[in-house]
Amino acid sequence: MKRVLAFDLGASSGRGILASLDNGKITLKEVHRFANNGVKVRSTVYWDVLYLFDQIKQGITNAKLEGGFDSIGIDTWGVDFGLLDSDGNLIGNPVTYRDARTDNMPEELFETICVEEVYKRTGIQIMNFNTLYQLYYLYKYKKDEVSRADTMLFMPDLLNYFLTGVKKNEYTISSTSQLINPRTRTWDYELMEKAGIDKDIFCDIVQPGTKIGALAEDICEELGIDAVDVIAVGSHDTASAVVSVPTEVDDFVYISCGTWSLFGTELKSPVITDEAFKSSYTNEGGYNGTTRFLTNIMGLWLIQESRRTWNRRGNNFSFNDLEKAALACEPFKCFIDPDYPEFGKPGDIPARIQKYCEKTGQYVPQTVGEIVRCIYESLALKYYHSFLNLKKISGKNFDSINIVGGGTKDPLLCQMAANACDVDVYAGPVEATALGNIAVQLIAIGEISDLKEARQIIKNSFDTRKYTPENVSEWHKAYETFKKILG
Repeated sequence: MKRVLAFDLGASSGRGILASLDNGKITLKEVHRFANNGVKVRSTVYWDVLYLFDQIKQGITNAKLEGGFDSIGIDTWGVDFGLLDSDGNLIGNPVTYRDARTDNMPEELFETICVEEVYKRTGIQIMNFNTLYQLYYLYKYKKDEVSRADTMLFMPDLLNYFLTGVKKNEYTISSTSQLINPRTRTWDYELMEKAGIDKDIFCDIVQPGTKIGALAEDICEELGIDAVDVIAVGSHDTASAVVSVPTEVDDFVYISCGTWSLFGTELKSPVITDEAFKSSYTNEGGYNGTTRFLTNIMGLWLIQESRRTWNRRGNNFSFNDLEKAALACEPFKCFIDPDYPEFGKPGDIPARIQKYCEKTGQYVPQTVGEIVRCIYESLALKYYHSFLNLKKISGKNFDSINIVGGGTKDPLLCQMAANACDVDVYAGPVEATALGNIAVQLIAIGEISDLKEARQIIKNSFDTRKYTPENVSEWHKAYETFKKILG
């Protein structure tokens, strides 16, 4: 029986999970967990990538003590990257996507290239932190710094390089950059030239399931382990999460729900139309040549960051406390657009929500419960808004939604999603991203035949919870008010 080691790094924490396939079911054992917090130095927020690499080495050591493994796969959040010099050394810590350096970069770039052209070339939702705008900033304002760059590696590519010494760009993570042609699945060098970005820093693109290389000799010596293959999984965490959706049908809707809510479906080819552009739908790369047709919605970050704010003031709220407080409040008193730019930055989210409600002429929430209820209801109504757009753009009808990831542990949000969207919601598995990472490794080493079998095995291995719609007419009435808030 072969075993694989998956490292799943999110924007707030990371885990190392050891997995095996036995009698048609996957078993999981968490061998390491660690925090991942951006580090603010003066006005810039960085990822501490050397700390993250050290934690991965600790996870490898722990997995060895648990009996070893046959391969390793790493997935992370999208868009962020590290730069290497000509000697293969890291040029500074990677900067986080929540840093303010790209606040006005799309608008500046669109003075040279129109926004419609950028979307038509890439099919990617315009978000100011996309790699395109991060690199545009560097080449426009930090020319001396970026002139030393020989290679650009996305976060999972960089960690794979630290393990193996091999430099490759995995496709699903590369597709989040807004620098890929989704039809050819290759770099758009013409777009790079128009944006003033050096095309020579980019590596060959490899598809998920590709063996990057074996653990480097120095790593094996340091950790006292044998060389195993490092596999490029669906290196973007959402790509891995979509692999794990426990569905038996071709047409399905998923919400990969955590810090972000990624709402979409899986298609065989990209959809790049005016309607998709206006609805902020994006065409990201998926496993086996598929397209993740989705929209990025600010997710449980709003709850997480609000909780941090309240607890910094001396409270000790658990997420369960916040849910109880929300349930005790009157419904549908005020709404926010979860994707309002100011909500994406670290800081006092509750105060920003109050300011937003005042600015939009609504009731201003006063208590913790009212603010939390406003967030939850607004998220659920944004799901419904995105659901309507998805059905219109795709020309398909969907009778259920699969929620996967950490958000499945939030019954209030899952129930509200069912209510707002008026379809059954199936919640689970919670370890969606790690499971997708694991499934691709098991396919790569010959333990599973293909994606269809992988999804069936995941469905057989982990329970899901069903939520049925309630009070639908009230939610649809609330949506009419919510639409006015969205403008």
